[in-house]
Amino acid sequence: MAQSINITELNLPQLEMLKNQLDQTAEDAKDFFKRKIDFLTKQMEKIQPALQEKHAMKQAVVEMMSQKIQQLTALGAAQATAKA
Repeated sequence: MAQSINITELNLPQLEMLKNQLDQTAEDAKDFFKRKIDFLTKQMEKIQPALQEKHAMKQAVVEMMSQKIQQLTALGAAQATAKA
């Protein structure tokens, strides 16, 4: 667990050391998130073609189902007219 420090009790060299630690921590965090962004960007680029293909397949299925529904609707209407 982190220590609790009363900053008013620190002398100048201790304050400078603390500031350097905080600056280093901030730089480490920036480096970490830059690496994370790069990683996620590469992963998105890898999966994008597969997602595009799946989207195209879904569109084809939706279109085919729509055509089938239209055919069945027309067939049902024709049969209803023939019975009447």
